[in-house]
Amino acid sequence: MAKEKKDPTDLSVEQKLKALYQLQTTLSEIDRIKTLRGELPLEVQDLEDEVTGLHTRIEKIQKEMAELRQAIATKKIEIDAARNSVARYKEQQDNVRNNREYDMLSKEIEFQTLEIELCEKRIREYTNAEKNKDEDCARSEQLLEEREKDLELKKAELEEIVAETKQEEEKLREKAKSLEVTIEPRLLMAFKRIRKNSRNGLGIVYVQRDACGGCFNKIPPQRQLDIRMRKKIIVCEYCGRIMIDPELAGVEKPVEEKAAPKRRSRKSAAASE
Repeated sequence: MAKEKKDPTDLSVEQKLKALYQLQTTLSEIDRIKTLRGELPLEVQDLEDEVTGLHTRIEKIQKEMAELRQAIATKKIEIDAARNSVARYKEQQDNVRNNREYDMLSKEIEFQTLEIELCEKRIREYTNAEKNKDEDCARSEQLLEEREKDLELKKAELEEIVAETKQEEEKLREKAKSLEVTIEPRLLMAFKRIRKNSRNGLGIVYVQRDACGGCFNKIPPQRQLDIRMRKKIIVCEYCGRIMIDPELAGVEKPVEEKAAPKRRSRKSAAASE
């Protein structure tokens, strides 16, 4: 017959603490693997964002340059039209019947000449703007090329590290999942919350030299006794981490050095005799 799974709520406090500590050890190993990768994932993400931004910038500059070229072409057409008008008005001046018509044509010629000058000015402005944007585009393309090379190297480096640790991490994650099933949901949720809020990712710690292994604040003797008794879940009153005694955690207690015996003085030796 298949062995029935034990309900996590039916486990003793000792069993709960032991399962939590095993889970903590497994999760700490996963954290260690993540630390090996260091800042690489973030660096890769930043480079990918920068490359995307540079692509967008180059596309925008190229679009603006195309608009400037179109504007220059339009102004050149306007200049040709104005020059044709000037030529036509000058031809008409040769056939005017009075001074009034001549003055009107002269004003039109003057207006069209000003239009030509204005269009030429705009063409110079647009040409300079296009030149500046072309230089900006060239700088952005060069920077893009450099960033793409950096991204390729960082990705290769990250993939190498991931490949080395992937199998180990997957095994650890599977182990963590199997351990989580054996822990009471309410206790597991509290453990995860504590772990999330702690800098070193420790949700359960063992007592070290009469102090909490997380924040290193001294633990009162009665509380130490309660931890050793394993009758209830005890949390540190300072940092909120769950505490477990070293023996249950499978950690050897540090051997305390015995105080050296005091040397007897000659006077005290003589007195005792």
